[in-house]
Amino acid sequence: MQDAAAVADTRAAASAAIALSGIDITFNLKNGGRYQAVKAISMAVADGEFVAVVGPTGCGKSTLLNAAAGLLQPSAGKVGILGEPLAGINLRAGYLFQLDALMPWKTALQNVAVALEPQGVCAREAEERARDWLARVGLRAFTDRYPHMLSGGQKKRVALAQVLIRNPKILLMDEPFGPLDAQTRQIMGNLLLDLWSKDRKAVMFVTHDLEEAISLSDRVVVMSAGPAATIIGDYRVSLKRPRDIADIRLDRDFHAIHRQIWQTLKVEVQKAYAAGEGREMA
Repeated sequence: MQDAAAVADTRAAASAAIALSGIDITFNLKNGGRYQAVKAISMAVADGEFVAVVGPTGCGKSTLLNAAAGLLQPSAGKVGILGEPLAGINLRAGYLFQLDALMPWKTALQNVAVALEPQGVCAREAEERARDWLARVGLRAFTDRYPHMLSGGQKKRVALAQVLIRNPKILLMDEPFGPLDAQTRQIMGNLLLDLWSKDRKAVMFVTHDLEEAISLSDRVVVMSAGPAATIIGDYRVSLKRPRDIADIRLDRDFHAIHRQIWQTLKVEVQKAYAAGEGREMA
């Protein structure tokens, strides 16, 4: 018989925007071997919740995100999206990758408008909505620029508008601001929070940057070093909203949360480093 806590967890997973239950993901290697990336992963992202996932390099963060996107099939376990089993590509989610996926032969306006083609939106309406979204991300004057004419931060704004114009219920974000300089990352973080606060979509945000994770999220989930990575920590971020990325990092409570999470994360980072060096931990 399940206890009350287990029943509550089951109900929460069933109603979550993203529910990963007992996820194992194993890859076949060219040499005939097998590599287990993640093992027995169970986590949920509630509707309207911003959850960041951190862990050392190679722990399977992006692999987990790809499972939620329907880009790969778990070896075991189940993926639930908005209370329904995921079968195939997750059409209720928008995916923002680390690398830009903009088409170089299209302008910023065309790159955003094209995202509405699969929905059958007519060209005129798509262009109007694309102009609105470019204005929302601060690119009103850059609609006719091609990607090679834009800075890294500007291209990332176009990519964000390209994802949000479809109004997905869920945002999946894989190190989206990783290639940017520190100042631009803060600007993009504030822009993301401002846009997110308008309708509070469910967000699963993968990052290597613990400060970024805390600054943005409601919860920080920590993964162990691979192989067979698991979840070893789940921390509530109680910092007040709205937040400014630069200001919040000066907050005493921010540093307290950072110290708490880093005590768990640094052990796994050291394990991953030792594995890469081909030696055992002392």
